[in-house]
Amino acid sequence: MPLKTLLLNPPSFENFDGGASSRWPATREIESYWYPVWLAYPAGLLEGSRLLDANPHHVSAEETIKICKDYEFLVLFTSTVGWEGDQRLAEAIKVANPTMKICFVGPPVTTDPDRALNECSALDFICRREFDYSVVEFAQGKPISEILGISYKLDGKVVHNPDRPQIEDLDAMPWATKIYKRDMDVTKYNVPFLLHPYIALYSTRGCPAQCTFCLWPQTLSGHAWRKRSTDDVAAELKWAKENFPEVKEFFFDDDTFNIQKVRTVELCSKLKPLGLTWSCTSRVTTEYETLKAMKEAGCRLLIVGFESGDPQILKNIKKGATVERARQFAKDCHSLGLTIHADFILGLPGETKESIRNTINFAKSLDCETIQVSIAHAYPGTEFYDFAKANGYITNERMEDGGGHQMAHIEYPGLPVDYVMEMVHRFYDEYYFRPKAAFRVVWKAIVNRDVPRLYVEAKAFMKLRSQRNKAVKATRAQQANPTTPAKAGA
Repeated sequence: MPLKTLLLNPPSFENFDGGASSRWPATREIESYWYPVWLAYPAGLLEGSRLLDANPHHVSAEETIKICKDYEFLVLFTSTVGWEGDQRLAEAIKVANPTMKICFVGPPVTTDPDRALNECSALDFICRREFDYSVVEFAQGKPISEILGISYKLDGKVVHNPDRPQIEDLDAMPWATKIYKRDMDVTKYNVPFLLHPYIALYSTRGCPAQCTFCLWPQTLSGHAWRKRSTDDVAAELKWAKENFPEVKEFFFDDDTFNIQKVRTVELCSKLKPLGLTWSCTSRVTTEYETLKAMKEAGCRLLIVGFESGDPQILKNIKKGATVERARQFAKDCHSLGLTIHADFILGLPGETKESIRNTINFAKSLDCETIQVSIAHAYPGTEFYDFAKANGYITNERMEDGGGHQMAHIEYPGLPVDYVMEMVHRFYDEYYFRPKAAFRVVWKAIVNRDVPRLYVEAKAFMKLRSQRNKAVKATRAQQANPTTPAKAGA
């Protein structure tokens, strides 16, 4: 038997959508959680293991420490935002269970393994990049010196074993949905623009796009695009539909789901007979014919990273798309009846007050059903981080407000961080307080019988909006009168 293993997406800030589940770890404006898909694979490979996703299931740090007493090996997925808390948790676990072996996985330990091992005395080793087989081999007793892709300390010095090749045979991996059935309550997972309850899974790994800000391709999944066979994906969806009758929607959380037309159309031909409702990520470069095949196979919604309405910023971040192409893509989706959840980011390289206005106007012209406006975060390990660091644009390495909510931490000449924060909420206000947009959200909630959910989400959003506006005012008051102590803000 392997070591009794606990795979942990750790408790952190209240309602924090953490590292194993999110490319952009943060406490959301509205409580929401993605699935910790990365941890599901080694959980499926290790007999006797358990996947614990603490925050969605409201498992506290104290309860987590108690649970760890029954296990021999802990694999904890950490994030840049949650690193300090995760480190303290690991040290407390080690005190409670001194013989437990502890491994951290995730972007922060990939980008700076030396720092991780030197800062956190509780760590026995860390895994760099993809960690599926590395943690399995350790649990099965393979000597640590022979395991590829890990770093550890030996006689006080950090040792880096050779890199592990990326996994090519994704069909050999277990189905994540079987681990959800075994270890998780799918009703705990909510994303405002997806039907509830939903389930997320991957059909591919990696992303060939070169976006400078994107975390996972640069620190975890890589740029090499690897795909499961369409038969394997369809078989998992068939099993999941039968075993989760309460689930209303399946979501392909791939970095880039439909980047290859032939494969997408082939997969759609196998999903169509299943009668599923599903959604996925998409790039604006997707052609009309591909979108049509997706719609006919049951696709309902696309998450699309438009990022900016400013052509120069799209070039600066190497988005590989244009404003014109984005407009045509949105037009195609509207004509086919595909819903778009549009993602935008304020504070990317080259951002100005004028470019922010361009993006707001661009978003309104696209008129997508829902939007998300994020604050640009330069995560270590990304090209964006190297750019911001080299130019002295980073004002706050923590990126968050003490509660895990995003805070602007990039300041360009003529673009103060408080202005960016203010414009995030002006963006939302201008978009959603249009009569057409507001009616659409309310009507969909009525049709989907989600009015109570909409009320809870709207209340949470308005509360955070108020807190952030107060924080902006406090920052400006501090700047006007530097002798006044600054107030903590959300």
